Amino acid sequence: MTDRTMKALVATGYGQPEELVIADLPVPHPGPGQIQVRIAAATLNPTDIRAITGAFGEALRLEFPYVLGNEFAGTVTETGPGVTAYQVGDEVFGQALPRSFAGLLPGEDASLSTGALAEFAVFEAGTPALARRPSGVPPEKAAALAIAGTTALSIMDAAALKPGESVLVIGATGAVGTTVLPLLAAAGAKITATAATEDGAALVRRLGADEVIGHDPAGYPAGVDAVLNLVHFADRLPDAARALRPGGRLVSIIYPEPTPEQLGRDDVELHFIWDMGGMNRVAEAAATGELAPVIARSYPLAEAVRAAVDYTRGHPLGKIVVTAGPGTA
Repeated sequence: MTDRTMKALVATGYGQPEELVIADLPVPHPGPGQIQVRIAAATLNPTDIRAITGAFGEALRLEFPYVLGNEFAGTVTETGPGVTAYQVGDEVFGQALPRSFAGLLPGEDASLSTGALAEFAVFEAGTPALARRPSGVPPEKAAALAIAGTTALSIMDAAALKPGESVLVIGATGAVGTTVLPLLAAAGAKITATAATEDGAALVRRLGADEVIGHDPAGYPAGVDAVLNLVHFADRLPDAARALRPGGRLVSIIYPEPTPEQLGRDDVELHFIWDMGGMNRVAEAAATGELAPVIARSYPLAEAVRAAVDYTRGHPLGKIVVTAGPGTA
């Protein structure tokens, strides 16, 4: 078994998505407390692109060849010593960062993998960031919800919106935005969402937005109860904070964690979310239809380089998914 190879989306050094390759690598096998999964679907995320371009700087040094991918759905094909939570044949999904990220994650149950944009990957079995895939949720949708679903539910907890309260969603057409908008609408919030194109505006309206504006901060509404920052780094947060009423809540999901001093205001709440757990909750919400991803396009693994380029350059409306099948690109 050790001489088997697999296809994977690989960075051979720091660079741009156009420099990625589909490479043959040894199939990884699980050690103690780990499971091997045959990947049915995986996705691309901002973390993938930031990692391969070196945007994390000295905080993250990659070892090459580096396999991308941190959310997935697939079938357990091998278990390591001591694993009792999963058996061969179990359908699972979840999120896990490649092992190079180990130093950035707190806790002993960090969710790490060998990289999910591959035919096989190895995951830590004892993490809440993995769960069984509900039978009524296809692998593509499960993979697309692993991060966006967890984040959307955590956003709703942090924002604590009451019916009639107002919220500005900055970056509403991305994966998290398109997942959280229906939750906000169901909570009875008055939603203002940003979108850069007519297609984006039509999508966010369909998902529950009451008003749609462009990305110019001059057009942000004033006096809203909550702002969800889904795209901007800390240097842009003062623009977002100015939209809040005194005592309002700003929820940001963009790493690194911002500080209250960076907001330029001391009369609002700041919440930061970088969630790597709660997959059982996502599974339950997906099974009932409470969570449903917007998939912009899917590609087969053989075309994963093009998927990464399109994801980075094309600003897709929703998730880009890479599958073991023929795709829909």
